[in-house]
Amino acid sequence: MVFNSVIFIFCFLPIFLLIYYLVPTRFRNPVLLAGSLFFYAWGDPTYLILMIFSSFFNYYMGKELGTHREKDPSRKKNLIFAIAINLLILGFFKYWGFLLDTINGITGLGFTYPELALPIGLSFYTFKNLSYILDIYMGKTQPCESFYLFAVYSTMFPHMTAGPIVRYTDIKEQLTRRSINITRLGAGAELFIKGLSKKVLLADNLSALYTSVTASGTGSFLGTWLAIGAYTLELYFDFSGYSDMAIGLGQMLGFNFLKNFDYPYISTSVSEFWRRWHMSLGSWFRDYIYIPLGGNRVSTGKHIRNILVVWALTGLWHGASWNFVLWGVYYGLLLLAEKFLLKGFLEKAPSWVRNLYTMAAVIIGWVFFSQTTPAAIGKMLGAMFGFGATCFADRVSLYNLKSGLILLVISCVSCRPGLYQQFKQLIRRHTVIAIVINALLFFLCIAYMIYNSYTPFMYQQF
Repeated sequence: MVFNSVIFIFCFLPIFLLIYYLVPTRFRNPVLLAGSLFFYAWGDPTYLILMIFSSFFNYYMGKELGTHREKDPSRKKNLIFAIAINLLILGFFKYWGFLLDTINGITGLGFTYPELALPIGLSFYTFKNLSYILDIYMGKTQPCESFYLFAVYSTMFPHMTAGPIVRYTDIKEQLTRRSINITRLGAGAELFIKGLSKKVLLADNLSALYTSVTASGTGSFLGTWLAIGAYTLELYFDFSGYSDMAIGLGQMLGFNFLKNFDYPYISTSVSEFWRRWHMSLGSWFRDYIYIPLGGNRVSTGKHIRNILVVWALTGLWHGASWNFVLWGVYYGLLLLAEKFLLKGFLEKAPSWVRNLYTMAAVIIGWVFFSQTTPAAIGKMLGAMFGFGATCFADRVSLYNLKSGLILLVISCVSCRPGLYQQFKQLIRRHTVIAIVINALLFFLCIAYMIYNSYTPFMYQQF
């Protein structure tokens, strides 16, 4: 079950919210737990066992870490054991095939393995549970006293399948004390519709445009830029749309999840871009990998190592393929370049020049993200910069540009904060008009969902 589906919006969500709002306060957590388990089991009930095991294991290890004194040697052993089990589960389902394929490619041994479906949301709830374990070890929080309460946190459906990565420390108090009212319900519904519109009206249509351009096989300069441009916009609206829906659902339930995307395409440096893009993931790697490695409080050589290690792991988190590792290392090198070589340029250049530089770097990065082989990456990059392009423009690319121009213009405007800021002002001045606009957007989303079956779920690989 996904958020942008008719069965979720018209069956699961209204029934769940009705029960959730009608039951006494003390029963809301049990309703949330039952609803979350049902939501997850809808897709593949087999992997529900895996998620429950992960919840129980991390709850138990959290209690073990909490019962030992700080200097007790068994405490570190328990931490290593907990991390190892979590990573082994993640590695088996997500990276086992990738590892064997790599070995086969290097040695030619020809290992075979059964294809395993990746449990939806495995990376998200694994990282969420790891943050819980690590925060206990570092003394940032105390273990949750109740398994049932921890299960509510670890299985919570709004952010289970697509993030953001919500830490236990962020919502610890809200698990037992939170308020729901018509105002929070309305604000959450508005944010949910915003995210749904991003996903259904923009991201899905941009994905169709990208697929149409790439399927045509055009190698023209215009066609290549049209394809990667559509992909660049699609990724933002898909990922941020799902995050908005998750945060909106959280508000409806009385939770305050932290923002996950903050208009990253207005950034004036790659460093700023990653402070605005998938903020929960970036902060996770910063707090649990980068800083424990020493961060920037080490020698220059180790600092460079830390950045490259973190970004290689960030890339690998996004998918079990070498192109994602390459994508991560690419960003690591860019961040190093900004720190040691481009600092003067970034301080003196006009903001529009810095934004142009940032977007060029990001778009090139999405080439590594979208193409799975070195040959495909090289071919697309070559065509983008005029090396190997069949021509400047062909009939197919011109047709796709004509048919997708309005979509691209709307998308470019919508990925900047101005439009939404104007809408927020409209809400304050003319509430009725804002309600009408939200209702219209919701109607358009539903109509599109009914009449168009093309709704890719990009988070499947995570």
